[in-house]
Amino acid sequence: MDIERLRGEIDKIDSQILELLTERANKALEIARIKRKKGESYYSPGRERIIIDRLLSQNKGPIPNEELEQIIRSIIQACLSLQKKLKVVYFGPPATFTHLAAIRNFGQSAELIPAKNISQIFAMVEKKKADYGVVPVENSTEGMVSHTLDMFLDSDLKICAEVILEIAHHLLGKGKLGEIEKIYSHPQAIAQCRNWLEENMPSVEICEVESTARAAQLASEDEKAGAIASEVAAGLYGLNILESHIEDFSHNYTRFLVIGRDYVEKSGQDKTSILFSIKDRVGALYDMLAPFRIHGINLTKIESRPTKKKAWEYVFFVDFLGHKDDDPVKKALSELEEQCFFLKILGSYPRGD
Repeated sequence: MDIERLRGEIDKIDSQILELLTERANKALEIARIKRKKGESYYSPGRERIIIDRLLSQNKGPIPNEELEQIIRSIIQACLSLQKKLKVVYFGPPATFTHLAAIRNFGQSAELIPAKNISQIFAMVEKKKADYGVVPVENSTEGMVSHTLDMFLDSDLKICAEVILEIAHHLLGKGKLGEIEKIYSHPQAIAQCRNWLEENMPSVEICEVESTARAAQLASEDEKAGAIASEVAAGLYGLNILESHIEDFSHNYTRFLVIGRDYVEKSGQDKTSILFSIKDRVGALYDMLAPFRIHGINLTKIESRPTKKKAWEYVFFVDFLGHKDDDPVKKALSELEEQCFFLKILGSYPRGD
């Protein structure tokens, strides 16, 4: 069979794909009309996770699952944008890693709005100036983002999804590497590249700024300045990559949370986040965690934070596998609540990849 005949067959398949995509989009619009009447949310991360998992389980190749997932996500995001163009606020400016996480989760069709800080993200979603927000919460090298955790103490927003990105840091600049006198970046990025900086740039001034994207902006204005930022930032701000992959650990991941005003439905592969406060007594935390052991629930994270209301008073943030509506989870949380000053369910949401 010659190339032209094969190309002709591909053209027919492409037309069939287009017809099916059009049919899918029309069904999505029908669902949107029903949701609008019922006042339901258009964004359904649990349903998205179910679709992706089902199709990946049916994949027989030759397209790898990772690439197939990107295709499926693009289709879902395109159909979602037809239902409603979501407003999503993220920790900006453009080209921060939080921006990249927002794009990965909602696609380019959403209206992505940069915010100056994490507090502003929470405020915009609470005041309905945005449908959802995207905030960083944890890095595999440097640990938890404390300010994000603290915001949940006084906020009624819910965690709707999580996005996990592999983070690659690059040294960007307009001039030459040997001429760099000052390097800008976010404190987290600087910490993740600490060893490289000490070994390769020991005499260079390191300056903390509010984001990696802001660092790239500043470096674009000064040929003797550099920035630790992403490859996307290099392209956006007209900078060269002077050194690539300068992070100290090759497996460097950051976890981001999608926050909204409502809980989301089950996906079958869920994680739940809670926070609670306990009486300060011997063995209190052990007793608090006992219900999870009794009901066979796997804890994945526990973190303590001061309440900032009383000295030596703490709240605990806990992540575990399962959905808040699962029977074992309901029982465990009911038993836990009996022993707490307070208990707040931050959200149950599909586990990130």
